[in-house]
Amino acid sequence: MSGSAGSPARPGAVGFVIIGRNEGDRLATCIDSVLKETTLAVYVDSGSRDRSCDLARGRGLPVVDLDPALPFTAARARNAGAAWLIEHYPDLQYLHFIDGDCELVPGWLGKALEAMRAEPDLASVCGRRRERTPEASPYNRLCDQEWNTPVGIAETCGGDALFRVEPFVEVDGFSEELIAGEEPDLCHRIRLNQWRIRRIGHDMTIHDAAMTEFRQWWQRSRRSGYATAEAYSLRGDHNPRLRHQVASNLLWALPVFWPLWPLLWLRVYLGGGALQASFITLGKLPHLQGQIDYWRRRRRLIEYK
Repeated sequence: MSGSAGSPARPGAVGFVIIGRNEGDRLATCIDSVLKETTLAVYVDSGSRDRSCDLARGRGLPVVDLDPALPFTAARARNAGAAWLIEHYPDLQYLHFIDGDCELVPGWLGKALEAMRAEPDLASVCGRRRERTPEASPYNRLCDQEWNTPVGIAETCGGDALFRVEPFVEVDGFSEELIAGEEPDLCHRIRLNQWRIRRIGHDMTIHDAAMTEFRQWWQRSRRSGYATAEAYSLRGDHNPRLRHQVASNLLWALPVFWPLWPLLWLRVYLGGGALQASFITLGKLPHLQGQIDYWRRRRRLIEYK
């Protein structure tokens, strides 16, 4: 373990699960940032056509290459990595998940462990994920704003987070059939078991969305719509907010409501500015497409890169 700020982990206490699919140089950056903290890590690949697996092996990481006979999902990849680590290190206390397009921020792990040790009922700790180049496109700026979630007890975390092994195993990990929204689903089931999730005010990872084209933003928004519809199907009875999100998006996306879009734009503008207002309003359309994809049971990976 290198000299990180905060309380260090004893060797073997934290295992990293790095997942990726055709991430190229981004994966090298991710692995190198993790190896500055610990050598206890595994890479899980979801059918990459580049040299991702060779890159990981060249850096000394064990590689789990997922069987292409089953659909690829981030949830399936994370579960496979967690299972490998728990099998090989049965005394493991914590799992840290990180996506292959992210870089771990120095000092984050120590801060996350401090928070975990201070509150024994925490199942997960997450921090601030930032975009690498928010100035490169309006889509990257939107991502950077999206990552800026409130500090404190939270309903969910994102794909990069530190988990205590016990609650993760209690609920059998991620739901592998979900092509998106697997983190809120996992955290919902964990919270039902009386565990908590905390977002702390410390930089955690640097994400590289690499979104420079409108079509990429559209696909990502479509995936979000799919995830919201699926979340409502799974947890709508427990979360009225999900029902409101699905119904609101459906109504605003109907052509009959388009003349009212300036009112919606103004309402969002007053709280978040012109960029958010424009893309949240326009985003009603790809969100609806994603909802329809779910209702038609079109279960396949939706990629934007």
